[in-house]
Amino acid sequence: MHVKPEYRDRAETEVAVLEALVDRPSEGMTLFELRSHVDASIDELEDALGALKDDDLIDAEEDGNRTVFRADDRVFPDGDEQDEPSLLEELRRRIGL
Repeated sequence: MHVKPEYRDRAETEVAVLEALVDRPSEGMTLFELRSHVDASIDELEDALGALKDDDLIDAEEDGNRTVFRADDRVFPDGDEQDEPSLLEELRRRIGL
């Protein structure tokens, strides 16, 4: 699942964090889980989390001894929203196949 298009024009690490969180909507992810899904250093990841939190695109909640991050509801794609077509699908459309 992908984030809404209007949230994809952010820094690469921020988009990767949002996409990882959108894939796990109810359970969220800890910092260590995010590190395993996002190809970024811990500093880049923390900067991305800070920027997303400042823009209210993620929530951070204490869950026992750990912090769990979840994407805000407005980041999730609408039910009728489709992923962007692949290059192959776009070529087929253009040549009429």
